[in-house]
Amino acid sequence: MSNHSSAMEFCLLGFPGSQELHHILFAIFFLFYSVTIMGNTIIIVIICVDKHLHSPMYFFLGHLSAVEMLATSIIVPMMLWGLLLHEMQTVSLTACVTQLFLYLALGTTEFALLGVMAVDHYVAVCNPLRYNTIMNSHTCISVVIGSWVFGFLCEIWPVYATFQFTFRKSNVLDHFYCDRGQLLKLSCGDTLFTEFVLFLMAVFIVVGSLVPTIVSYIYITSTILKIPTASGRRKAFSTCASHLTFVVIGYGSCLFLFVKPKQTQAAEYNKIVSLLIIVLTPLLNPFIFTLRNDKVKEALRDGVKRCCQLLKD
Repeated sequence: MSNHSSAMEFCLLGFPGSQELHHILFAIFFLFYSVTIMGNTIIIVIICVDKHLHSPMYFFLGHLSAVEMLATSIIVPMMLWGLLLHEMQTVSLTACVTQLFLYLALGTTEFALLGVMAVDHYVAVCNPLRYNTIMNSHTCISVVIGSWVFGFLCEIWPVYATFQFTFRKSNVLDHFYCDRGQLLKLSCGDTLFTEFVLFLMAVFIVVGSLVPTIVSYIYITSTILKIPTASGRRKAFSTCASHLTFVVIGYGSCLFLFVKPKQTQAAEYNKIVSLLIIVLTPLLNPFIFTLRNDKVKEALRDGVKRCCQLLKD
């Protein structure tokens, strides 16, 4: 790729403002990142340890938490380091390619997992008697492996196409990470066709995982409304509430950032939406799936009690 690009490194402008403001932002984002890592790690640990959570629903949730943790770790540590620097942050071409690929691949994997989780909820609510037969261990493992492989294979061409352009205009990216839109803005060639193909691929990925989610929830809603008792309806809906909340937040923010014909959006717009996706959404994930899930809360309480008992002993 370096043979096609005159820039061997890029400079990240990061956030505007004084050094004092940067230190405040560092403290805020470091706190958010720490809570994100700790919260998602706790979810993964209790799912692995507590036998009551050894079911397809929590198996998928564990992988979703792992994806969230990895995706935010691709961007945030570099962003935090940039806030501490007194000069402009530089990143090599290889590091830029790697960061963009891993971030997009993990994002695509997350969309695939969200679609899988929606279908899992559909089977649990609409076909409870056949749930264990349909969502057996072989099916769950195959689907998760497929989601990871799909995510990484799907983003090879988009990243390759992005770095096929020459970057002779400048090597300064007005962002806190190697954003695809800002990279295309720096390129010298005509990016219109590439941007259109990238737009179609983004539509395919997002809509492709959103359609089964919407269809699943249409059937789920129809089934829940047929339950005669209010307590039964509430219990059935609570099974899906956490996933539905995460879907609305995740898809809503990503639609604004990636599914647009013009990839070279204003830098300020990209930074704000990127912060929502990279910092806020992973931070909310542990709270959404713990505060709204009785089984996870119970497992968490049991884990705290065991730890307290061990400390006393």
